[in-house]
Amino acid sequence: MREVVVTLHGLWMTGLEMSVLRRRLKACDYVVRPFYYHSLLRSPAENARRLGRFVDTLEADVVHFVAHSLGGLVLLHLFEQAPMQRPGRIVMLGSPVVGSAAAQHAASIPVLGRLLLGRSVERGLLGGAPAWAGGRDVGMIAGTRPRPGIPVLLGAPLSAPHDGTVAVEETRAFWIHAHLCVPYGHFGMLFSLSVGAEICHFLHSGTFA
Repeated sequence: MREVVVTLHGLWMTGLEMSVLRRRLKACDYVVRPFYYHSLLRSPAENARRLGRFVDTLEADVVHFVAHSLGGLVLLHLFEQAPMQRPGRIVMLGSPVVGSAAAQHAASIPVLGRLLLGRSVERGLLGGAPAWAGGRDVGMIAGTRPRPGIPVLLGAPLSAPHDGTVAVEETRAFWIHAHLCVPYGHFGMLFSLSVGAEICHFLHSGTFA
C-alpha cells in the first residue's frame, strides 16, 4: 500500500522552510510531496481548490497531510469542498483554527495590515474557517516558546502560552483528536527532531508518543 504525505507551508513561506521536516518524514519511509501556494495573493479557499487538483494527481492509496500554520486552514477548506478524500491522517503545526489575534492586530494597522496579510484573511486568519468535515484523525502540535517574531514586534496581544505567533488556545478545537504542546517557537517546530518523530508517530498510529 503506497502512502504519501503532502506538506503545506504557512503565511509568507515558500515551502523550503519545511525541507528538514520532509527529510525526517522520508526517513520514516513516507513518500513526501510538497504543495506550494500563494498565501497572500489567493484566499485559503482558492488555494484549497488548487490543492485538491494536486492531490488528485497523486498515485497513492493513503494520503496524509502535514500543515504548518495557515496551511492548516487551507486544509479545512479542502475538506469542506471535497470531504471524500482518500484515507489518511493530518498533523497541523501551530494552525490558528479559531482565528489569530496576531492577524487581528496586524489587520488593524492601515496599509501595513493589507501588505502583511493579503487575502489570507478571507475565512482564514481572521476567523471563519470552515468547520472540520474530514472524518479522519487530526493531531495538533502547538509551540509554547515565545520566540520574537513579526507579531510580537508589532505588539500583537498574544495570550500565554504562545509560540511568538500563535497562542495555544487558538490551536484548540473539539474535533482535534490529539493535542501536543512542545517547547518551540512557531518556526522552530519545523526543525525539531522530536517534533518530526511525533509527526511520524501520529501518522502511523493516530496518537502522539
